[in-house]
Amino acid sequence: MEWRSGLSGVIPSLDFVALIIFVLAQWRITLLWLRRARGLSGRTRTAAFSAIFVLNALLASGYAYNFASVLVRRIIVPGRVAMMLAAGSLLYLISATAALLVYTAWQPIRRHFAADVDPGRRRLLNVTGNALVAAPFVVMGYGALVERRDLRVREIDVPLAGLPRDLDGLRLLQLSDIHLSAFLSEAELARAIDASLELRPHIAVVTGDLISIPGDPLDACIRQLARLKADAGIFGCMGNHERYAESETYTAEACARAGIRFLRGQAQPLRFGDAVLNLAGVDYQTLFKKDRYLIGADRLILPGAVNVLLSHNPDVFPVAARQGYNLLLAGHTHGGQVTMEILDQSINPARALTPYVYGLFRSGASAAYVTRGIGTIGIPARIGAPPEISLVRLRKA
Repeated sequence: MEWRSGLSGVIPSLDFVALIIFVLAQWRITLLWLRRARGLSGRTRTAAFSAIFVLNALLASGYAYNFASVLVRRIIVPGRVAMMLAAGSLLYLISATAALLVYTAWQPIRRHFAADVDPGRRRLLNVTGNALVAAPFVVMGYGALVERRDLRVREIDVPLAGLPRDLDGLRLLQLSDIHLSAFLSEAELARAIDASLELRPHIAVVTGDLISIPGDPLDACIRQLARLKADAGIFGCMGNHERYAESETYTAEACARAGIRFLRGQAQPLRFGDAVLNLAGVDYQTLFKKDRYLIGADRLILPGAVNVLLSHNPDVFPVAARQGYNLLLAGHTHGGQVTMEILDQSINPARALTPYVYGLFRSGASAAYVTRGIGTIGIPARIGAPPEISLVRLRKA
């Protein structure tokens, strides 16, 4: 997803709104803590006040790292330490804000039954209230410890009009948003590669974000990706985190040595029988320059072939469809990473950036598949959006 890599530029409005919400929520929580701390005495009271101050300072610094990895270079803080501070602050702030909302909503109910003299009912009321307030922390813990590791294989048929007979049933393996980092180990990635090997794809593609920040184990990620096997080869495109880590050139060169070709404004025709699939790729198309989406990508289209575009950012789909691409493969959104279904509608933060959050989309004769990817960013948790390996099968419409 789109996390800022420097101090330049205006913080997106979504981040600004989240910042205001978190500040107000933590201010209210701090007041509640201070009220309890005032009831203490002596050194215990002093220690409580100090702990409240230190926690808020850590939250403020940790939250700042989510927007400005340049701070890691300007202030002597190891990248992984900064990443863990950032993740910890976000995990806490999201959970605590949700818990505060539950607490606030529960107070009128608690006051309504405050006069109940039955001790059993009052105990039940207190236990229920405590459980509801704790629920957001439990859910976030489940997302971090369980669902984040619940890797799934998603197989999907994509019908394309005019698909040549020799491409009917062609299998494309897609891995994306690996984010090999403090929150995804090489052993976990190796298990994903092992699962991918069982799918026997004709083509394997990697649609960006191999790592998260400078200093992450990029070589280890490439070493694991090189284990992939596909009849026509392994290809990739750059994600925003390759750009943020200033590793695009190194990634392309190291991957080439490992037998993986990253397509950077390039195309590779692949023949299957009497048919040709033209696989094109572009570097990351920033969400904040939509008027420059896919400039020059129309020149990569091969007439008479089935044209497939690799773009980390799925928001380019309407432009790709207009240019004549038959299929777009993308990632970037993590499927929202934290998503809830309410009244059959998915609610997640990625919808504020693009309507192409997860799954199969169509525009005329063109299609796009957006995968949830493997890793995480921001918070090391997934809720309602488990990680996935995608196997896209082309079908004649």
